[in-house]
Amino acid sequence: MTEPPIIAWDFDGVLNRNIRDGVFLWAESFEQDLGQSLDVFTKHVFADDFDRIITGQEDLRDRVASWVERVGFVPGPDALLEYWFKKDALPDVEVLKVQAALSAKGIRHVIATNNEARRARYIEVEMGFGDRAVHVFSSGRMGVRKPDPAFYAQITETLDVAPDRMLLIDDYQASVDAARAAGWQAHFFSDKSRDDVLDRLSAEFL
Repeated sequence: MTEPPIIAWDFDGVLNRNIRDGVFLWAESFEQDLGQSLDVFTKHVFADDFDRIITGQEDLRDRVASWVERVGFVPGPDALLEYWFKKDALPDVEVLKVQAALSAKGIRHVIATNNEARRARYIEVEMGFGDRAVHVFSSGRMGVRKPDPAFYAQITETLDVAPDRMLLIDDYQASVDAARAAGWQAHFFSDKSRDDVLDRLSAEFL
């Protein structure tokens, strides 16, 4: 009997339904909640080679702290990160139901996400995904991000499995293509394909 795959779930836009029309929902009430310019914040935090943060070369807190100093945000960087991470925590209930049902059938899960280490820990601990997945792979911890081939190789090496045992569910086409090039199975996940992907997983493994 063929062994079932290990399902590698992307986080934002897949397990976490926090993006609408390409926009992160945490930003919608930023100015109202904090009395700060969203444009100034995003340009300061994201504009200057954010990949350095995503791949763990720079601490996100340091970047936020420099914004705090610039605009005089009295609560400080830790309060901003806590606000941001909480506002960005919007797990997709229907996806989690399917994931739980697959787990009950013995399917193993990992998370494979382009997130820096601080948010990866929040996802793992505060959001509880460390209990849902055997491992949370994040670019900030790994030092490499999707769709770099080394991202996929590091996961299979850590899990000690053949690439064709892995099944990626991701909402970024380049990541899906790179996974397939690495020998993985992969499904593209979007608002349009969401139900089809979940139905396919259910039909094949439940």
